[in-house]
Amino acid sequence: MTRTPTGDLIRPNRKTNGVGVQAEDTRICVVMVGLPARGKSLIAQKVTRYLHWLSIPSKIFNVGQYRRSETPAPSASFFATSNPEGERLRRAAAEAAVNDMIKWFQRGAGLIAILDATNSTKERRRWIQNRCAAEGIQTMFVESKCDDPDLIMSNIREVKATSPDYKGQDPEVAAQDFLARIQNYEKVYETIDEDELDLTYVKLIDVGQRVIINQIKDYLQSRVVYYLMNLHIKPRSIWLSRHGESTFNLEGKIGGDADISERGEAYARSLPDLVRRCGDGRKLTVWTSTLKRTIQTARFLTFEKLEWKALDELDSGVCDGLTYADIEEQYPEDFKARDEDKYNYRYLGGESYRDVVIRLEPIIMELERSENILIVTHQAILRCIYAYFMNVAQEKSPWMEVPLHTLIKLTPKAYSTHEERLKADIPAVSTWRGKGSSAKHAEPTDEERNSMGKNVGSGH
Repeated sequence: MTRTPTGDLIRPNRKTNGVGVQAEDTRICVVMVGLPARGKSLIAQKVTRYLHWLSIPSKIFNVGQYRRSETPAPSASFFATSNPEGERLRRAAAEAAVNDMIKWFQRGAGLIAILDATNSTKERRRWIQNRCAAEGIQTMFVESKCDDPDLIMSNIREVKATSPDYKGQDPEVAAQDFLARIQNYEKVYETIDEDELDLTYVKLIDVGQRVIINQIKDYLQSRVVYYLMNLHIKPRSIWLSRHGESTFNLEGKIGGDADISERGEAYARSLPDLVRRCGDGRKLTVWTSTLKRTIQTARFLTFEKLEWKALDELDSGVCDGLTYADIEEQYPEDFKARDEDKYNYRYLGGESYRDVVIRLEPIIMELERSENILIVTHQAILRCIYAYFMNVAQEKSPWMEVPLHTLIKLTPKAYSTHEERLKADIPAVSTWRGKGSSAKHAEPTDEERNSMGKNVGSGH
């Protein structure tokens, strides 16, 4: 829910995607281009995840998945130019993917589709462009070019050797077969060049070391380009932690700029050891909000520290400093409305989760540019960042439990993000409240506040 300037509750316009773009006015097919093992599928997955996070409905149509329905585990010879049956089946798979994509657009299911395949010839790219143009669908080609043999081989071993095409095979044998597959594609591969200047395209060269942009035309295309220009696929991890338990946590209050409690202080002192246990000896940069409880929690870490206003907790407006019982009593309609649509509900004079996502976008871009970052921030902020990396649906993200005194390590992989959690042996109240639960049962009792176990409190 959001509010008018007079404070009246209104529902978001369901005809838009949350950023003011009318669904019926925008249909874009992002066409991946590149030799195998150049990170195309990784880029496609990342772009789709980013778009979902921004409330822009999108979907990947992977031609390889269509091909596997007929040829689940082909050898490299299937992709040879001298194999007409292989060529027929690959063409049929591409046609099936494009046909399903067009039907998806016709149903009004989304705004951006990503066609994930090599699309390695000018003839194939022109065919896709003509099919889309006939349906009123814009095309935007994204070519990933990379000649670094170490990066290519790393991608082969990490991704392709565990592909469904090589299920159950020896990884070394699979890698060699995939190298032979690449050689078959190289015989016919045509990079995007001056003959295709009428096309809208982005060329990412050597994992984004150079970016060439041509004929970008509208807002959503620009958003995709902005994201692509900030990507890198080098190995890295992101560490996430809430601040140590605060005095407001103990009192069941939300917002504010409280100090950490005695147990929060103990967590701050234990955090360097937690990081050492899962940090692999890497040099990290620590990001905190500008609020005291995050700065106090991070002060024993010996790494470089940066404070970000964008990492401050969700602004609870007139409810700042209140308990949920106070809110339920003083603003009963608001309390109910937030339970009904927590992602879109905006506190009077404050923010919604949707607002937080918008202000966190520069943080996400900086995270994509960076390598190893430790973020010490707040519950609502971590929910939004975690939802981005783990592709959590918007309606679920505000209800996720992100406990105090727990370090979360996220390691992005090609098709997913690996998660590890290390919990400090230091108790804290729980600030999680389930949907529909009464605020009266969300406040910690005196006994719970003094308990050394996991307790029940309240929070954003």
